[in-house]
Amino acid sequence: MKVKYIAYALLIVGLGSLIAYRIDHNKSQDESGKDKGPKKPIKVSGIIIQPQSFDNQLSLTGALEANEQVEIRSEVSGVVQSIHFQEGSQVQKGQLLVKVNDSELRAQLRQAKTKESLAAENERRAKLLLAKEAISQEEYDITLADYKSAQAQSQLINAQLDKTSIRAPFTGKIGLRSISPGTYLTPTLLIAKLVNTGQLKITFSIPEKYAGQIKNNTVLNFKVANSEQVFKAKIYALEPGIEAATRTLQVRAATENANNQLIPGTFANIDLPLDEIKDAVVVPSEAIVPVQNGKKVYVVHGGKATETMVTTATRTDASILILTGLNPGDTLITSGVMTLKNEAPVQVKLKS
Repeated sequence: MKVKYIAYALLIVGLGSLIAYRIDHNKSQDESGKDKGPKKPIKVSGIIIQPQSFDNQLSLTGALEANEQVEIRSEVSGVVQSIHFQEGSQVQKGQLLVKVNDSELRAQLRQAKTKESLAAENERRAKLLLAKEAISQEEYDITLADYKSAQAQSQLINAQLDKTSIRAPFTGKIGLRSISPGTYLTPTLLIAKLVNTGQLKITFSIPEKYAGQIKNNTVLNFKVANSEQVFKAKIYALEPGIEAATRTLQVRAATENANNQLIPGTFANIDLPLDEIKDAVVVPSEAIVPVQNGKKVYVVHGGKATETMVTTATRTDASILILTGLNPGDTLITSGVMTLKNEAPVQVKLKS
């Protein structure tokens, strides 16, 4: 029995040694490549880079704003005597919108005018007495100061009276009112909003690297949601400095809105033209591979795909502008780039 067990043990050890030898031998062959043939080239599509003119433009988003807009409020407190506008109507600059009851202020003005007249008469008499040296210069100065004070009081009440007539500060469309006749009006109570929609502003930001290409009077195109119509606007103002947090430059353009097709607050998709680039390197977007530290492409050298880092700029629907990393005459791989590896053998079919 013992001989039988020993025989079984030797057989198992021998088989284990044989298996271990074969695994190690196969591994050595794989590493040395003696038993493996050359890799089959991967079939890919590509193009030969040709310089071309590129109408550089940025695709941005912005917000439409009214050219002028204000919340109409009263500067004085009082009861609303009358309302002189229709909600949602067009009003003209200087038009009376709301009249606040001013009876109390008018009474105060009459009282102030009476005091002013008396002070004026006292000043006249004091001046005559001063000329005859019947009073001192100091006594006359006190009388004159009383007269000036009475005048100022009358002017103050007149200014408050003017504020009881609330007028439109500019021409525009007035919104929904939140008061009625008889409402006790205070400076904190909103009467209505006034918006000038005949001309609108578009405010947007551009990346810092394009700041030098933006100039006043540049005409741009934009679209708004739910409309295929292309509108035009003209740049008229730029911020004097770059926003430190976002590294962008804020720009403002104006557009006409005579037919009130555009509504303030709407988002706009903007196409902003930049300088035309001569002899630009432009490649299909699908050739670009995003990586952790930037973007890369594959070019063909000696039948192999060579990984090349690139610096990109403006992107369109189908292509992207390359600033560095590629040169005219390079063969660029445009298909299958996500599965390629550096130095992989490739067979390129050039696109016309």
